[in-house]
Amino acid sequence: MKRSFFWDKIAERYSKQPVTDDAAYQKKLQVTRDYLSPDMQVLEFGCGTGSTAIAHAPYVKHIQAIDISGKMIEIAQGKADALNIENITFQQSTLDDFSVDDHTLDAVMGHSILHLLNNWQETIADVHKMLKPGGSFITSTACIGDTQKYFKLIAPIGKLFGLNLQIFTRQELENSLTGAGFEIDHAWQPGKGKSVFIVAQKTAKDC
Repeated sequence: MKRSFFWDKIAERYSKQPVTDDAAYQKKLQVTRDYLSPDMQVLEFGCGTGSTAIAHAPYVKHIQAIDISGKMIEIAQGKADALNIENITFQQSTLDDFSVDDHTLDAVMGHSILHLLNNWQETIADVHKMLKPGGSFITSTACIGDTQKYFKLIAPIGKLFGLNLQIFTRQELENSLTGAGFEIDHAWQPGKGKSVFIVAQKTAKDC
């Protein structure tokens, strides 16, 4: 996977970096757990080095965690092994390449990933198909369209490494979610320019 080169290269350094805003991260974890239960089958795409999947593993039956970077997956598996966590399956894959039957997942997580995908709106629609009626899509997303002056500075750097950052606003993200058949149950932004944390639910009548 050519696109994995950048993430493979930074994986070790990335895994050692502290969370930028730990208070916000802990709040997102706690809110997420309000939507989890011990019988749940969960998917996380763009799982990175596995920290979020590992944090939620005690609260669900199983988590399938995928990432484009084999090095990220290697680090994630090592962290899970060190903690004797056995209900996470880590796999190198993109969501496009990952196969799962429709209407079979209880929750899908995608953090810090939608703004890196050229087909982010199609991805939302695909997640909707994967979820059972009543299932949750939980995402933390950088809405670069709300802070375009900063995008002008980072876009050339991103393209240099093959990262095509997508420009959309929080409103456009929410519109895409509701347009795909989700209802937004929780939305929170820790501060201006911060990623928007959303829990969107597939309506129980939807199938």
